[in-house]
Amino acid sequence: MRNLLITIRYDGSAFHGWQVQNNAVTVQEVFQKAVAEILGSCPDIKGCSRTDSGVHANMFCLSMKTEHTIPCERFVSALNSHLPDTVAVLDVREVPLDFHARYNALGKRYIYKIHNSAVKDPFLHGRAHRYRWKIDDKLMDKNAQDFVGAHDFTSFCTLDKREKGDFTRTVSECKVRREGDMIYFSVTADGFLYNMVRIMVGTLLYINEHPELSGTIPDMFEAMNRDSAGPTAPACGLYLDKVFYDLQ
Repeated sequence: MRNLLITIRYDGSAFHGWQVQNNAVTVQEVFQKAVAEILGSCPDIKGCSRTDSGVHANMFCLSMKTEHTIPCERFVSALNSHLPDTVAVLDVREVPLDFHARYNALGKRYIYKIHNSAVKDPFLHGRAHRYRWKIDDKLMDKNAQDFVGAHDFTSFCTLDKREKGDFTRTVSECKVRREGDMIYFSVTADGFLYNMVRIMVGTLLYINEHPELSGTIPDMFEAMNRDSAGPTAPACGLYLDKVFYDLQ
């Protein structure tokens, strides 16, 4: 038996997220079909995370156990020949049998892209959130620092059946930077809740629109109420950027 760690990336515009759904095309569905075409059947696949409809991934990891002897390098090329152009396999490697793509992740980094322009760019459609009004990136970055540290993120997640237990997450880095008309929000943490990053971005944009609210993110944490934070930013600007593992 072999356990394979497979690293992929994908454009989420054409998919309804990662996880298989009824009556909707997902990344997991097309990936499982590609594996089955190559190996004859598809083993149980463990994804590192859930990504919602329209969300992208620069790096997404999954693990699967198989008795097939196909070499890792050959499996990369075979998968890429069977997958649509919107999904690419970057790497396949053997890992210990007890490795799990989700439970062995030490943390993740997300990036959110904002196109800050009054003029739309058709090449960014579905790949960045267009925000027409002026953005004070310095103000947003200053307030983003209030996310750093261990906090209960109840105010910054969408509560549903997927979220239960401890809502404390530790953010190690959070920043906002500008490159021309593009604003990049990046956040690294030991874990994320449902819609957490999109609500963090929506809150920073709301503070941008209402500068008098600068410095109030600690109050939002204390409230432990979703209504105390800002709106949820659109999915199109969100990218899972990196997954961290302790692997030699």
